Amino acid sequence: EAVAADWMLEFACSCLCRHFAEQSGAEFQRWRDVAQALIKGLSQIPPHQKKTVYLCQLLIRVAQGKNLGLKFENDQRISPLESALSFWTLLEREEMKLEKLHEDIRRLIQIQIVAVHMENRYFKEAAEVLERLFTDSESDKPLRVKLATVIKTRDPYVPLLQSFSYSLLISKIKSYIELFMKENETNFLIQEATKQVASKGLGATAWHNKPVEVNENDKTDLETQQRFVLSIILLRDVLEQMQNCCLDVDFSLFWMYINCLLGLNNMQNVGKNEVSLACSRRRQRWTHQEDLELKSGVREFGVGNWAKILVHGNFSNRTSVMLKDRWRTLSRIG
Repeated sequence: EAVAADWMLEFACSCLCRHFAEQSGAEFQRWRDVAQALIKGLSQIPPHQKKTVYLCQLLIRVAQGKNLGLKFENDQRISPLESALSFWTLLEREEMKLEKLHEDIRRLIQIQIVAVHMENRYFKEAAEVLERLFTDSESDKPLRVKLATVIKTRDPYVPLLQSFSYSLLISKIKSYIELFMKENETNFLIQEATKQVASKGLGATAWHNKPVEVNENDKTDLETQQRFVLSIILLRDVLEQMQNCCLDVDFSLFWMYINCLLGLNNMQNVGKNEVSLACSRRRQRWTHQEDLELKSGVREFGVGNWAKILVHGNFSNRTSVMLKDRWRTLSRIG
């Protein structure tokens, strides 16, 4: 149950991010309900799930940012965007990078909190929220003074509010989502599958009972392919246990997602008692430029930080696992 809930939260967050970026209202609302149900079921937030939970809560509130009648906090004065700002603050604490993007999004949320109140002609409330938003620090003073001046004009269409519009806020959050998804590749199933195999005492002989076809060109990828097979085995067992779950979820979506995640061409080949893995896709040769990008990334971020290297490098259709395997090859070559 804990394993299923953990993975489902990752999956729900992934769906929320995708539908937020695509502005798919109905689908976003459906996965919003799933994510909220899962989050409410947590007695406490595990450290590795903090960013996932905070991002879900942020997106849910930003999507409803212009609806001042909707309240997410016990304090009825707190608008959806002001609530979103608190979760953005928590997200910032979880990562010490992307300072420019963090600052841009924080500033846009603050400006739009005031702008939404002004658009609804709530000028008194706009002045009150301004007092809550900013401290007396010198760094906050310029924006605080500008917004105070804007509120006094009672004009929601002044250049400052138009330049830092709600659409720009959405665009910046989409940029953050893209980076988040690249740096937080879903590897939960692989990790849990590995632990399950170890706990059951399954060794290398277990692989002889699983039909995995590998041609000469794919032998170096055998370890990765085997981990994928383990993941599918675990997921099959998890989904079977979840059929009685109280959530109204279309489980075909989960299979579609795993199909994309594992790069399988034919999901119907995954049966109850066997798993077959299509390995016919030709391997893509590494270019000299990609090798240089990989070496540069290792120098900057260090060995093992493959997700960071992938995000900041210029690679063509690569994954962090591919980067790790290629580095191992380059290290042997010397």
